[in-house]
Amino acid sequence: MVEINNTTQHKINIARTRRLVDYFLQVYKKQDWEVSVAVIGAARMRRLNARYRGIDKTTDVLSFRGGEKMNKFLGEIVINISETKKPGKYRSIFGAKKSPSAVYLFDFLLVHGLLHLIGYNDESEAERQVMINLGRDFLDQFSKR
Repeated sequence: MVEINNTTQHKINIARTRRLVDYFLQVYKKQDWEVSVAVIGAARMRRLNARYRGIDKTTDVLSFRGGEKMNKFLGEIVINISETKKPGKYRSIFGAKKSPSAVYLFDFLLVHGLLHLIGYNDESEAERQVMINLGRDFLDQFSKR
């Protein structure tokens, strides 16, 4: 089950977001688990990042893991929708000649957060690259369904 809470004025495709999360949970054998997705703006993300990570600046995505003790609640993903409006910032991540679309960036950040919830980390450059590759590969697979 997926719960989605959009606190911004930006429109997101709720049905697509649910399908993406459901497919991710199926692929990673977590289909009985619940996930919460919150879509927020930059100012609120900055406050969350300062509170939970001690970093007083905004970020693109935060993940808060749940667990078995929480009735199969995998966790919550918080996406800063403002970051999806800055596609040029992410061009180097994807090795693309053109910037990714806002929709693709939203999906990528969502998958990145989901990967964190199942245990992946990006604390080193090597781990970060693994997560980027997994995210791109997953979205390629998702788009071919």
